[in-house]
Amino acid sequence: MPKTTKTGKAKQAELPSTLQRSNKHAQQTFAKAHDSAAEQYGDPGRAHQVAFAAVKHTHEKVGDHWEPKEGGKKGPSDARAEEGGRNSSAETAGGVDANASKKHLADIAKRLDVRGRSRMTKEQLVEAIQKANDRETAKARS
Repeated sequence: MPKTTKTGKAKQAELPSTLQRSNKHAQQTFAKAHDSAAEQYGDPGRAHQVAFAAVKHTHEKVGDHWEPKEGGKKGPSDARAEEGGRNSSAETAGGVDANASKKHLADIAKRLDVRGRSRMTKEQLVEAIQKANDRETAKARS
């Protein structure tokens, strides 16, 4: 099912809940990438994956929604995206920008009230933020 209207705007009801709570740019990125991939591949599951990959290049998941990446930078968010996406055996960070600075990750962890963040390594911060994001998303959906 198309995620955009005839005028190219994202259909709110067709977006995943985390994107419904995100800014218009994240919504448009997902919707346009989804529709293009659905047309190209004819596979709804693959279209969904492609659309989220597009969002992850410009946004990062913070809690229950997506926010523009630090400083407006664009690019892969984690090792899986760097190595080729769905065919890669590398770990994914689930929308956390694992390539961000440790300071930025610590700031996100503080916003999400992650305990013990000051003693965590960068990798531990990524994992803790991912868990906090999952909790916030589950809470927002219930």
